[in-house]
Amino acid sequence: MSDTPADLSRIRLRDLEERPSLVERGMLGRPWRPGGSLREFLEGLPRVLAAEDLRAVVQAVVQARRAGRPVIMAMGAHVIKVGLSPVVIDALQRGVLTALVLNGAGMIHDVEMALAGRTSEDVAAALADGSFGTARQTGQFIARAVAEHGDEGLGAAVGRALAESEAPFVESSLLAACHRLGLPATVHVSLGADIIHMHPDFDPAATGRASHRDFRLLITLVGGLKGGVYFNVGSAVVLPEVFLKALSAARNLGHDAHGFTTVNLDMLRHYRPLTNVVHRPVLTGGRGIHITGHHEINLPLILALALEGLQD
Repeated sequence: MSDTPADLSRIRLRDLEERPSLVERGMLGRPWRPGGSLREFLEGLPRVLAAEDLRAVVQAVVQARRAGRPVIMAMGAHVIKVGLSPVVIDALQRGVLTALVLNGAGMIHDVEMALAGRTSEDVAAALADGSFGTARQTGQFIARAVAEHGDEGLGAAVGRALAESEAPFVESSLLAACHRLGLPATVHVSLGADIIHMHPDFDPAATGRASHRDFRLLITLVGGLKGGVYFNVGSAVVLPEVFLKALSAARNLGHDAHGFTTVNLDMLRHYRPLTNVVHRPVLTGGRGIHITGHHEINLPLILALALEGLQD
């Protein structure tokens, strides 16, 4: 092996104008000006990476709703915990979203916001003495709703019970809003994962039947997704798994559940959402998009941009 330094005078050079480049002037962002619209803000973003993904998500939602196709929002409980219920309710009322899908924790936080105007206990502090998850009213309300209306499905049962109750903060409830608007809302539980499962009034058989009815309803909703959009927001395990099974069942039953857009929003890139929401469902047509970031910023931004786009 020679120890002679390389002779850089022999390097073959080429013209910059002839060299392929990944970034061009037409892709550069434009500064937003005070008084401008949200659409102008969106159009001023650089034509690269996540900014292009954001445009694609907004365009997919706008195109779907203009064509009368569904936009389904599946969301974990964290979306509620970061204060986005009013934003989602507004999108349901304005027709941007057409259906809601929750996990068990989402239902619980939704109920607590309606009953008490607050939710999300300090788990570490309450776990020390075993008081974590023992709120009386939460378990009792949901158990009564399932007992009285469980044949309608879990989401519909709790939504009806909240809408017909005297809960002081019912305007904050997603499930009550869906009931009032006549929109489908499904809840998918994992027995043993939620605080109400250790409540003395909890009926696992009735809850399981009600949640399974919701799963069957979700199969129908997913079966009509062609041309629509399916969001998974902040659920890393349960809802991506439920969605994949619902999609398989819908296709098995003869639904043309192809050619739609899937969108995953989360603060981290997780295996199941990326695989079961963004990748596998659209292998036969459509597009899957992932945007990393905080729900309390990205979700209101997307919904506001979509709403403005629908008003153009």
